[in-house]
Amino acid sequence: MLNAVLMQLRDTAVIMGVVALVGLLLQKKSAVDVFSGTVKTIVGFMIFNIGADAMSAQVTIFSNMFSTAFQVNGVVTQVEVATALALNSYGTEVALVMVFGFIMNLVFAKITPFKAVFLTGQHFLYFACVLALVFIALGAPAVVTVVLGGIILGICGAALPSLCQPFVNKLTGTDNIAIGHFNCIGYAFSGYVGKLFSKSAGTEKDEEPGRELPSFLKLFKDFVFSVALFMIVLFYIVTIACYATGHFGDQLATGQAFTSYFGNDLWFVWPFLAGLKFAAGMSVLIYGVRQFIAEITAAFVGISEKLIPDAVPAVDCPAIFPFAPNAVIIGFIGSFLGGLVAMALMVAFHSETIMIPAAGICFFSGGTCGVCGYAYGGWKGALLGSFLVGIVLCAGPLFLYPAFANLGIGGASFPNVDYNIVGSLIYGIGGLFS
Repeated sequence: MLNAVLMQLRDTAVIMGVVALVGLLLQKKSAVDVFSGTVKTIVGFMIFNIGADAMSAQVTIFSNMFSTAFQVNGVVTQVEVATALALNSYGTEVALVMVFGFIMNLVFAKITPFKAVFLTGQHFLYFACVLALVFIALGAPAVVTVVLGGIILGICGAALPSLCQPFVNKLTGTDNIAIGHFNCIGYAFSGYVGKLFSKSAGTEKDEEPGRELPSFLKLFKDFVFSVALFMIVLFYIVTIACYATGHFGDQLATGQAFTSYFGNDLWFVWPFLAGLKFAAGMSVLIYGVRQFIAEITAAFVGISEKLIPDAVPAVDCPAIFPFAPNAVIIGFIGSFLGGLVAMALMVAFHSETIMIPAAGICFFSGGTCGVCGYAYGGWKGALLGSFLVGIVLCAGPLFLYPAFANLGIGGASFPNVDYNIVGSLIYGIGGLFS
């Protein structure tokens, strides 16, 4: 039963719909408006998920091919895999931490100056996994795990988005939304790195063509084109590497060979189409974001006025991508390069565990770092901020991985900065008393 409830709570479209429904009811809207606003919110987020799924499918293929082509063996910084392993072994504890954490998020948003209400259900689940595993690794009783884990999760949900809010406000020009993605410490750090180059002002749409980007990047002003071109190049690199090293017939962990990805396409045509599929998924994602953000912001007025004064909805990080699309690409590049540097350092220092940067994390978390770094520092701030955070995204899980591996959660890790900083602090302090 708990697993069934947890699966429903993971459906962020349902959470968004409930929030829209409550907000519209509190505003005493007509039945037609309530139904329309609720449905549009859910449909918008479903469109968002369709785009995200299309992108994730291509990113997973890229990551598998990259690992095999370059003969890298190690732990993938893939939060979805680590979460699935945690749910299989400790589903009850994780479910209770998540539910109690969401309740505490509302409580802290009501009684403290931190007004973010965290609406990104899947990321709430990921952080609940980390906190539950940390307390379990410390040998804490179930009651302590749920109560302390839920309180910490609630505090983080309400407070951490405020760290990067100055950069969100700078980009959007409003204070209507916050970032509901537990990499807020990383985003804030990238934003302050960007301030080292603070001679730019305004968003990309306010700039003259080519003012911030070097001349050779002027073509990247077209968001879909820039995404497509970069992903096409990456897919050609890994495909040629697989072909050159004779790995086309290799079986992946799923039992699937690389050649099965190509279908009826020629191997040298497939990378071009794969890159375009990724860009198409991004286009769908952005459309969905615009729709559900418009609806949820309007509906959130009711909650803000009636239940939690000055509450701010914290939504998934792609919500700010349209405000600086070029910075997303720069952030992806910087974060991925940072991850490769971190991996090389692990190899050079003979680390027992080698973390492999996941392209998906580098895109979403790194891309958001790029946007926050761009807010004040232009493309230089976006690149340096995302590069530095990319190192932490890849190397950060090393601190908690041994403890999680002892619990049977191995082969994957939780990469985001907030997970590892907060989790490591709790584990370090708890270790003094365990």
